Amino acid sequence: MAAETSQTASARSGDVKARPLSLAARSTIATGLVLAGFLGLAGFALDRAYSQAALSALRDRLQSYAYAYLAGTDIASRSDKVIPPEVPPHPDFSRPGSGLYAVVIGQDGFRWESSSALGRELPFDTLLAPGQTQFKGPLPTPAGEVYVLAQGVDWELQDHRSYRMTVNIAESESQFDDQLAAYRRTLFGWLAALGLVLLILQQILLRWSLWPLRRVAADLGRIERGDAEHLSGAYPQELSGLTDSLNDFIDSERENLTRNRNLLANLAHSLKTPLAVARSQLESHESPEQMRGEVLTQLQRMDDIVAYQLARAATSGHKTFAAPIQIAGHAEAVVRSLEKLHASRNILCEFDIEEGARFYGDEGDLMELLGNLLENAFKWAQHRVLLGARSLPPPNARVWRPGLEITVEDDGPGIPPEKVEKLLQRGVRGDERVPGHGIGLAVVQELLRAYRGELQVARSEELGGTCFRVRFTAV
Repeated sequence: MAAETSQTASARSGDVKARPLSLAARSTIATGLVLAGFLGLAGFALDRAYSQAALSALRDRLQSYAYAYLAGTDIASRSDKVIPPEVPPHPDFSRPGSGLYAVVIGQDGFRWESSSALGRELPFDTLLAPGQTQFKGPLPTPAGEVYVLAQGVDWELQDHRSYRMTVNIAESESQFDDQLAAYRRTLFGWLAALGLVLLILQQILLRWSLWPLRRVAADLGRIERGDAEHLSGAYPQELSGLTDSLNDFIDSERENLTRNRNLLANLAHSLKTPLAVARSQLESHESPEQMRGEVLTQLQRMDDIVAYQLARAATSGHKTFAAPIQIAGHAEAVVRSLEKLHASRNILCEFDIEEGARFYGDEGDLMELLGNLLENAFKWAQHRVLLGARSLPPPNARVWRPGLEITVEDDGPGIPPEKVEKLLQRGVRGDERVPGHGIGLAVVQELLRAYRGELQVARSEELGGTCFRVRFTAV
């Protein structure tokens, strides 16, 4: 029992899917990662640049101290005694353990150290060639790691002799590291503050940028609660297509709901009378033959009513997100059936269908539309019927779905302009001698109303009969 409970709990936990991150969270995470990477690289680059600049400045400073010692040093001609300057170029040279040291090495084993270097046992004993300069560091010494600049000179005495010596200026690495650490604390502190400010600004800009989406969500919530009927207000250009499509979808769903309700009401109302007649016949005392004939008549009437209402209900109507349907293949299927039905009259149907012509809607509605238009043309044609279809270009870049124009022409007698409106009414037939029920063009009208299309009836310029032109506007 415990195992079953554990399995049930694990199954339930497996069914619970992790909630996807919101757009704001995704943008914040992405921006944070990019900002951290950018500030990290910027900090690294600035740190390396400052380190190189500080090291170059240290070298120049030590070089200036070496020149100062050389400028203040004198050598006795007779004894070759080196006399260092009484006043050092920096006070730290006189303070023991200050971290700034000077060591002068001369020929014949001469060595002089500044007061700061006394007792430090600095290993600077190499004479450099005249004019040679070396900068090294950090070097390990008993006084700690130091940066050293050594300058070799060849001092010319008054008796035209020369005296070689090397001036070594050293500075403790701790001073350089302390300077670099102070810079890094300042740099990374400012970069962290800058990153925080940029994240706050990004959140403000993100909330401002996503505010229209939040307003769309709020408007949809009001629509669901019944407080509003449409997405209202001025939306940004990037969202206007979405909001317009949503409004069209809402209108389409409401139209379909109202239409279905009306169809059910019409069906119920239409069946009330034949049901009442049949019931009265069954309750009457007429002969069985008369009763049977009348009941069959009412049953046939009810069958016609149901068939008619089902035909109306099959009209799907306008769909905002409908897939495009090719015209040519469905038109060929309809024409093949009609040519077989009217084979004795030898009627030829020609096609002028553009390759990119598409119908955005239900396949059954397209078959119903083509079937009624072509059936009417076949009834009245003498020998020829022409079916054409072409795409209507969108009026602007915001319209993503092209329109459609379908034309059906015949070489029959045509329809006088004054009779067009009457013939489009339900149950009206152009000639009682021609088989039919007079509802084909009315069904076409209902389909066009559902799809927000329009029908034009005119004289065919090419065949001389009637031309039915159907237009669906771009969306």
